[in-house]
Amino acid sequence: MPYQEGEGETVMLKITIHPEGGATRLGLEGRLAGPWVDELDRCWSGVAGTQQSPVLVDLSGVTFIDPDGKALLAKMWQQGAKFHAVGCLTRCIVDEIAKAGCSGSFHSSRKDKRKGS
Repeated sequence: MPYQEGEGETVMLKITIHPEGGATRLGLEGRLAGPWVDELDRCWSGVAGTQQSPVLVDLSGVTFIDPDGKALLAKMWQQGAKFHAVGCLTRCIVDEIAKAGCSGSFHSSRKDKRKGS
């Protein structure tokens, strides 16, 4: 059943698994929020455990990511996921995850970085 948010707005995340010559691509479309974070986590657990090569996660169709979604993406990155991000939102989040992964923490935000500059 689709997750309802606001005044009748249906919010969904479409997850498509594409096996591609020894690798796997996860295509995501919609909002990575609410119950869809858990659904992606279940899907990721099933795919990541069976792959020898990194899984490419295509975020080009994602329109919103909530804090739990960001935390899940960080976990996926730590477990070897590679991200394809094209929009400002997703590129910023992927950059933040990569920088935090290099420093060993995922608590920084763009606002925090501006204060420190």
